[in-house]
Amino acid sequence: MTRTSHPSRIRLLDAALQLIRAKGYAATTVDDVCESAGVTKGSFFHHFKGKEDLAIAATAHWNDMTGGLFAEAPYRRLPDPRDRVLAYIDYRAALLTGDLADFTCLLGTMVQETFGTHPAIRDACRHGIELHAEAVAADLAEAKAKYAPQADWIPEGIALYTQAVLQGAFILAKATSGPAVAIQCVDTLKRHVASLLDSDPGRVHS
Repeated sequence: MTRTSHPSRIRLLDAALQLIRAKGYAATTVDDVCESAGVTKGSFFHHFKGKEDLAIAATAHWNDMTGGLFAEAPYRRLPDPRDRVLAYIDYRAALLTGDLADFTCLLGTMVQETFGTHPAIRDACRHGIELHAEAVAADLAEAKAKYAPQADWIPEGIALYTQAVLQGAFILAKATSGPAVAIQCVDTLKRHVASLLDSDPGRVHS
């Protein structure tokens, strides 16, 4: 078994994901993570140099987990690219349930706190957000070629826009202590993206 897949390391990473999303990076201590993971501090420092090292590793762990989640999501099996793009947004809306820490983004949470103080964490978060946007951009590019080939928007730009709306929706969910406003934002996002890919601008989208 490699160090990367060691059970105690995975428990620490899983604990970091939950605690940072619930409390924020600054308020999450190494002791908190060890207690939640059920491991000793000795075990922690066997796997990580410190809290920043844990946070950077947690972003990679998050990318692996969420990448697998989206790769296996039902919308990926839709043959039409426009349907895939809109069903992706529906899927994001369907995930807005439970406690805030269950659906908000680790990357967005951490980068808001650390962008000016921990550049390595900032860069790791940016990489994760851009990595996900690249997958969205691929579907958008295919849909644009089929439904809006003459449009002047760029798939990569709209893909990043979807992530900006989602991250903003998470912030509003935190500000209002619930997902209702976030769901409204994602619904508006879907309507906008649908309009970009619509050969019939008069169509009403559900």
